[in-house]
Amino acid sequence: MPIATPEKYAEMLDAAKAGAFAFPAINVSSSQTLNAALKGFADAGSDGIIQISTGGAEYLSGPSVKDMVTGSVAFAAYAAEVAKSYPVNIALHTDHCPKDKLDGFVRPLLDISAERVARGEAPLFQSHMWDGSAVPLEENLQIAEELLAKAAAARIILEIEVGVVGGEEDGVDGGLGEHLYTTPEDALATVRALGTGENGRYLTALTFGNVHGVYKPGNVKLRPEILRDAQAAVVKELGLPEGSRPFDLVFHGGSGSSAEEIGAAVDFGVVKMNVDTDTQYAFTRPVAGHMFDNYDGVLKVDGEVGNKKAYDPRAWGKAAEAGMAARVVEACENLRSAGTTVG
Repeated sequence: MPIATPEKYAEMLDAAKAGAFAFPAINVSSSQTLNAALKGFADAGSDGIIQISTGGAEYLSGPSVKDMVTGSVAFAAYAAEVAKSYPVNIALHTDHCPKDKLDGFVRPLLDISAERVARGEAPLFQSHMWDGSAVPLEENLQIAEELLAKAAAARIILEIEVGVVGGEEDGVDGGLGEHLYTTPEDALATVRALGTGENGRYLTALTFGNVHGVYKPGNVKLRPEILRDAQAAVVKELGLPEGSRPFDLVFHGGSGSSAEEIGAAVDFGVVKMNVDTDTQYAFTRPVAGHMFDNYDGVLKVDGEVGNKKAYDPRAWGKAAEAGMAARVVEACENLRSAGTTVG
């Protein structure tokens, strides 16, 4: 199918919230990982989200170019073409963008989409993330308010982060500790600043102990009940019906989480869960296996000529893509989106 329109993306998120499931948001950094993600979603019969980080966007532009906007535009154009061959809806998203990269990443991309929409075209991306976790909450929400207005005008959904995700991703290190847990007061401040959709739709990454990367059991303490309490605080503040879930929530740093933790987060309103570290490993592990199993073919050992069929990038690339696609299917099953498409 074509890349999801703004209306179709909204329909996807509404369906997830109503059906108590979430979409995996798979980070990619190349045409190979993009194709793997697309195959995984198709194999699972699930709509999904494919996203690039600032580092991924730089890499996609070429290792000597390192231009986030160039890489993003190229990624979106390629994705729009190849996605047509798959029977599921795919939304494109840009991941964590800290304050010092807004002018070189999200703001120019919003301008490009605004120009496209003015010409009667679809926006380049369906959503963008502003990561204000490294600045005070008041400044975070002020910037979010500005970006939300621009995003809404370009028919794009904004994602924000209220709280801090621990660990490290693309050079941003959130550390570990109590600051990883969003408070009900933080949630209320968010609604007071941004509204509940009347100023533009947004996704909210509230943090409940999330950590980027993979840690040994016991090192990360997730508390999904924080999401429940944040939703309840806003329900009480606004006088909404009991049990409402006013926030469209995002689960960051989910690699290595248990099925029970994922299920609880989804029950409390998570509609999008980022998956990066696990799919990176799922892509790379088959490559390592291929190299070990065919070392005398991929290497010209003792003056021999090797085996072109073994070192052809397509040989190990196909194995890598199959491994990552299988991990995407697993993510869809864990998040209950498998077998679900809005058509």
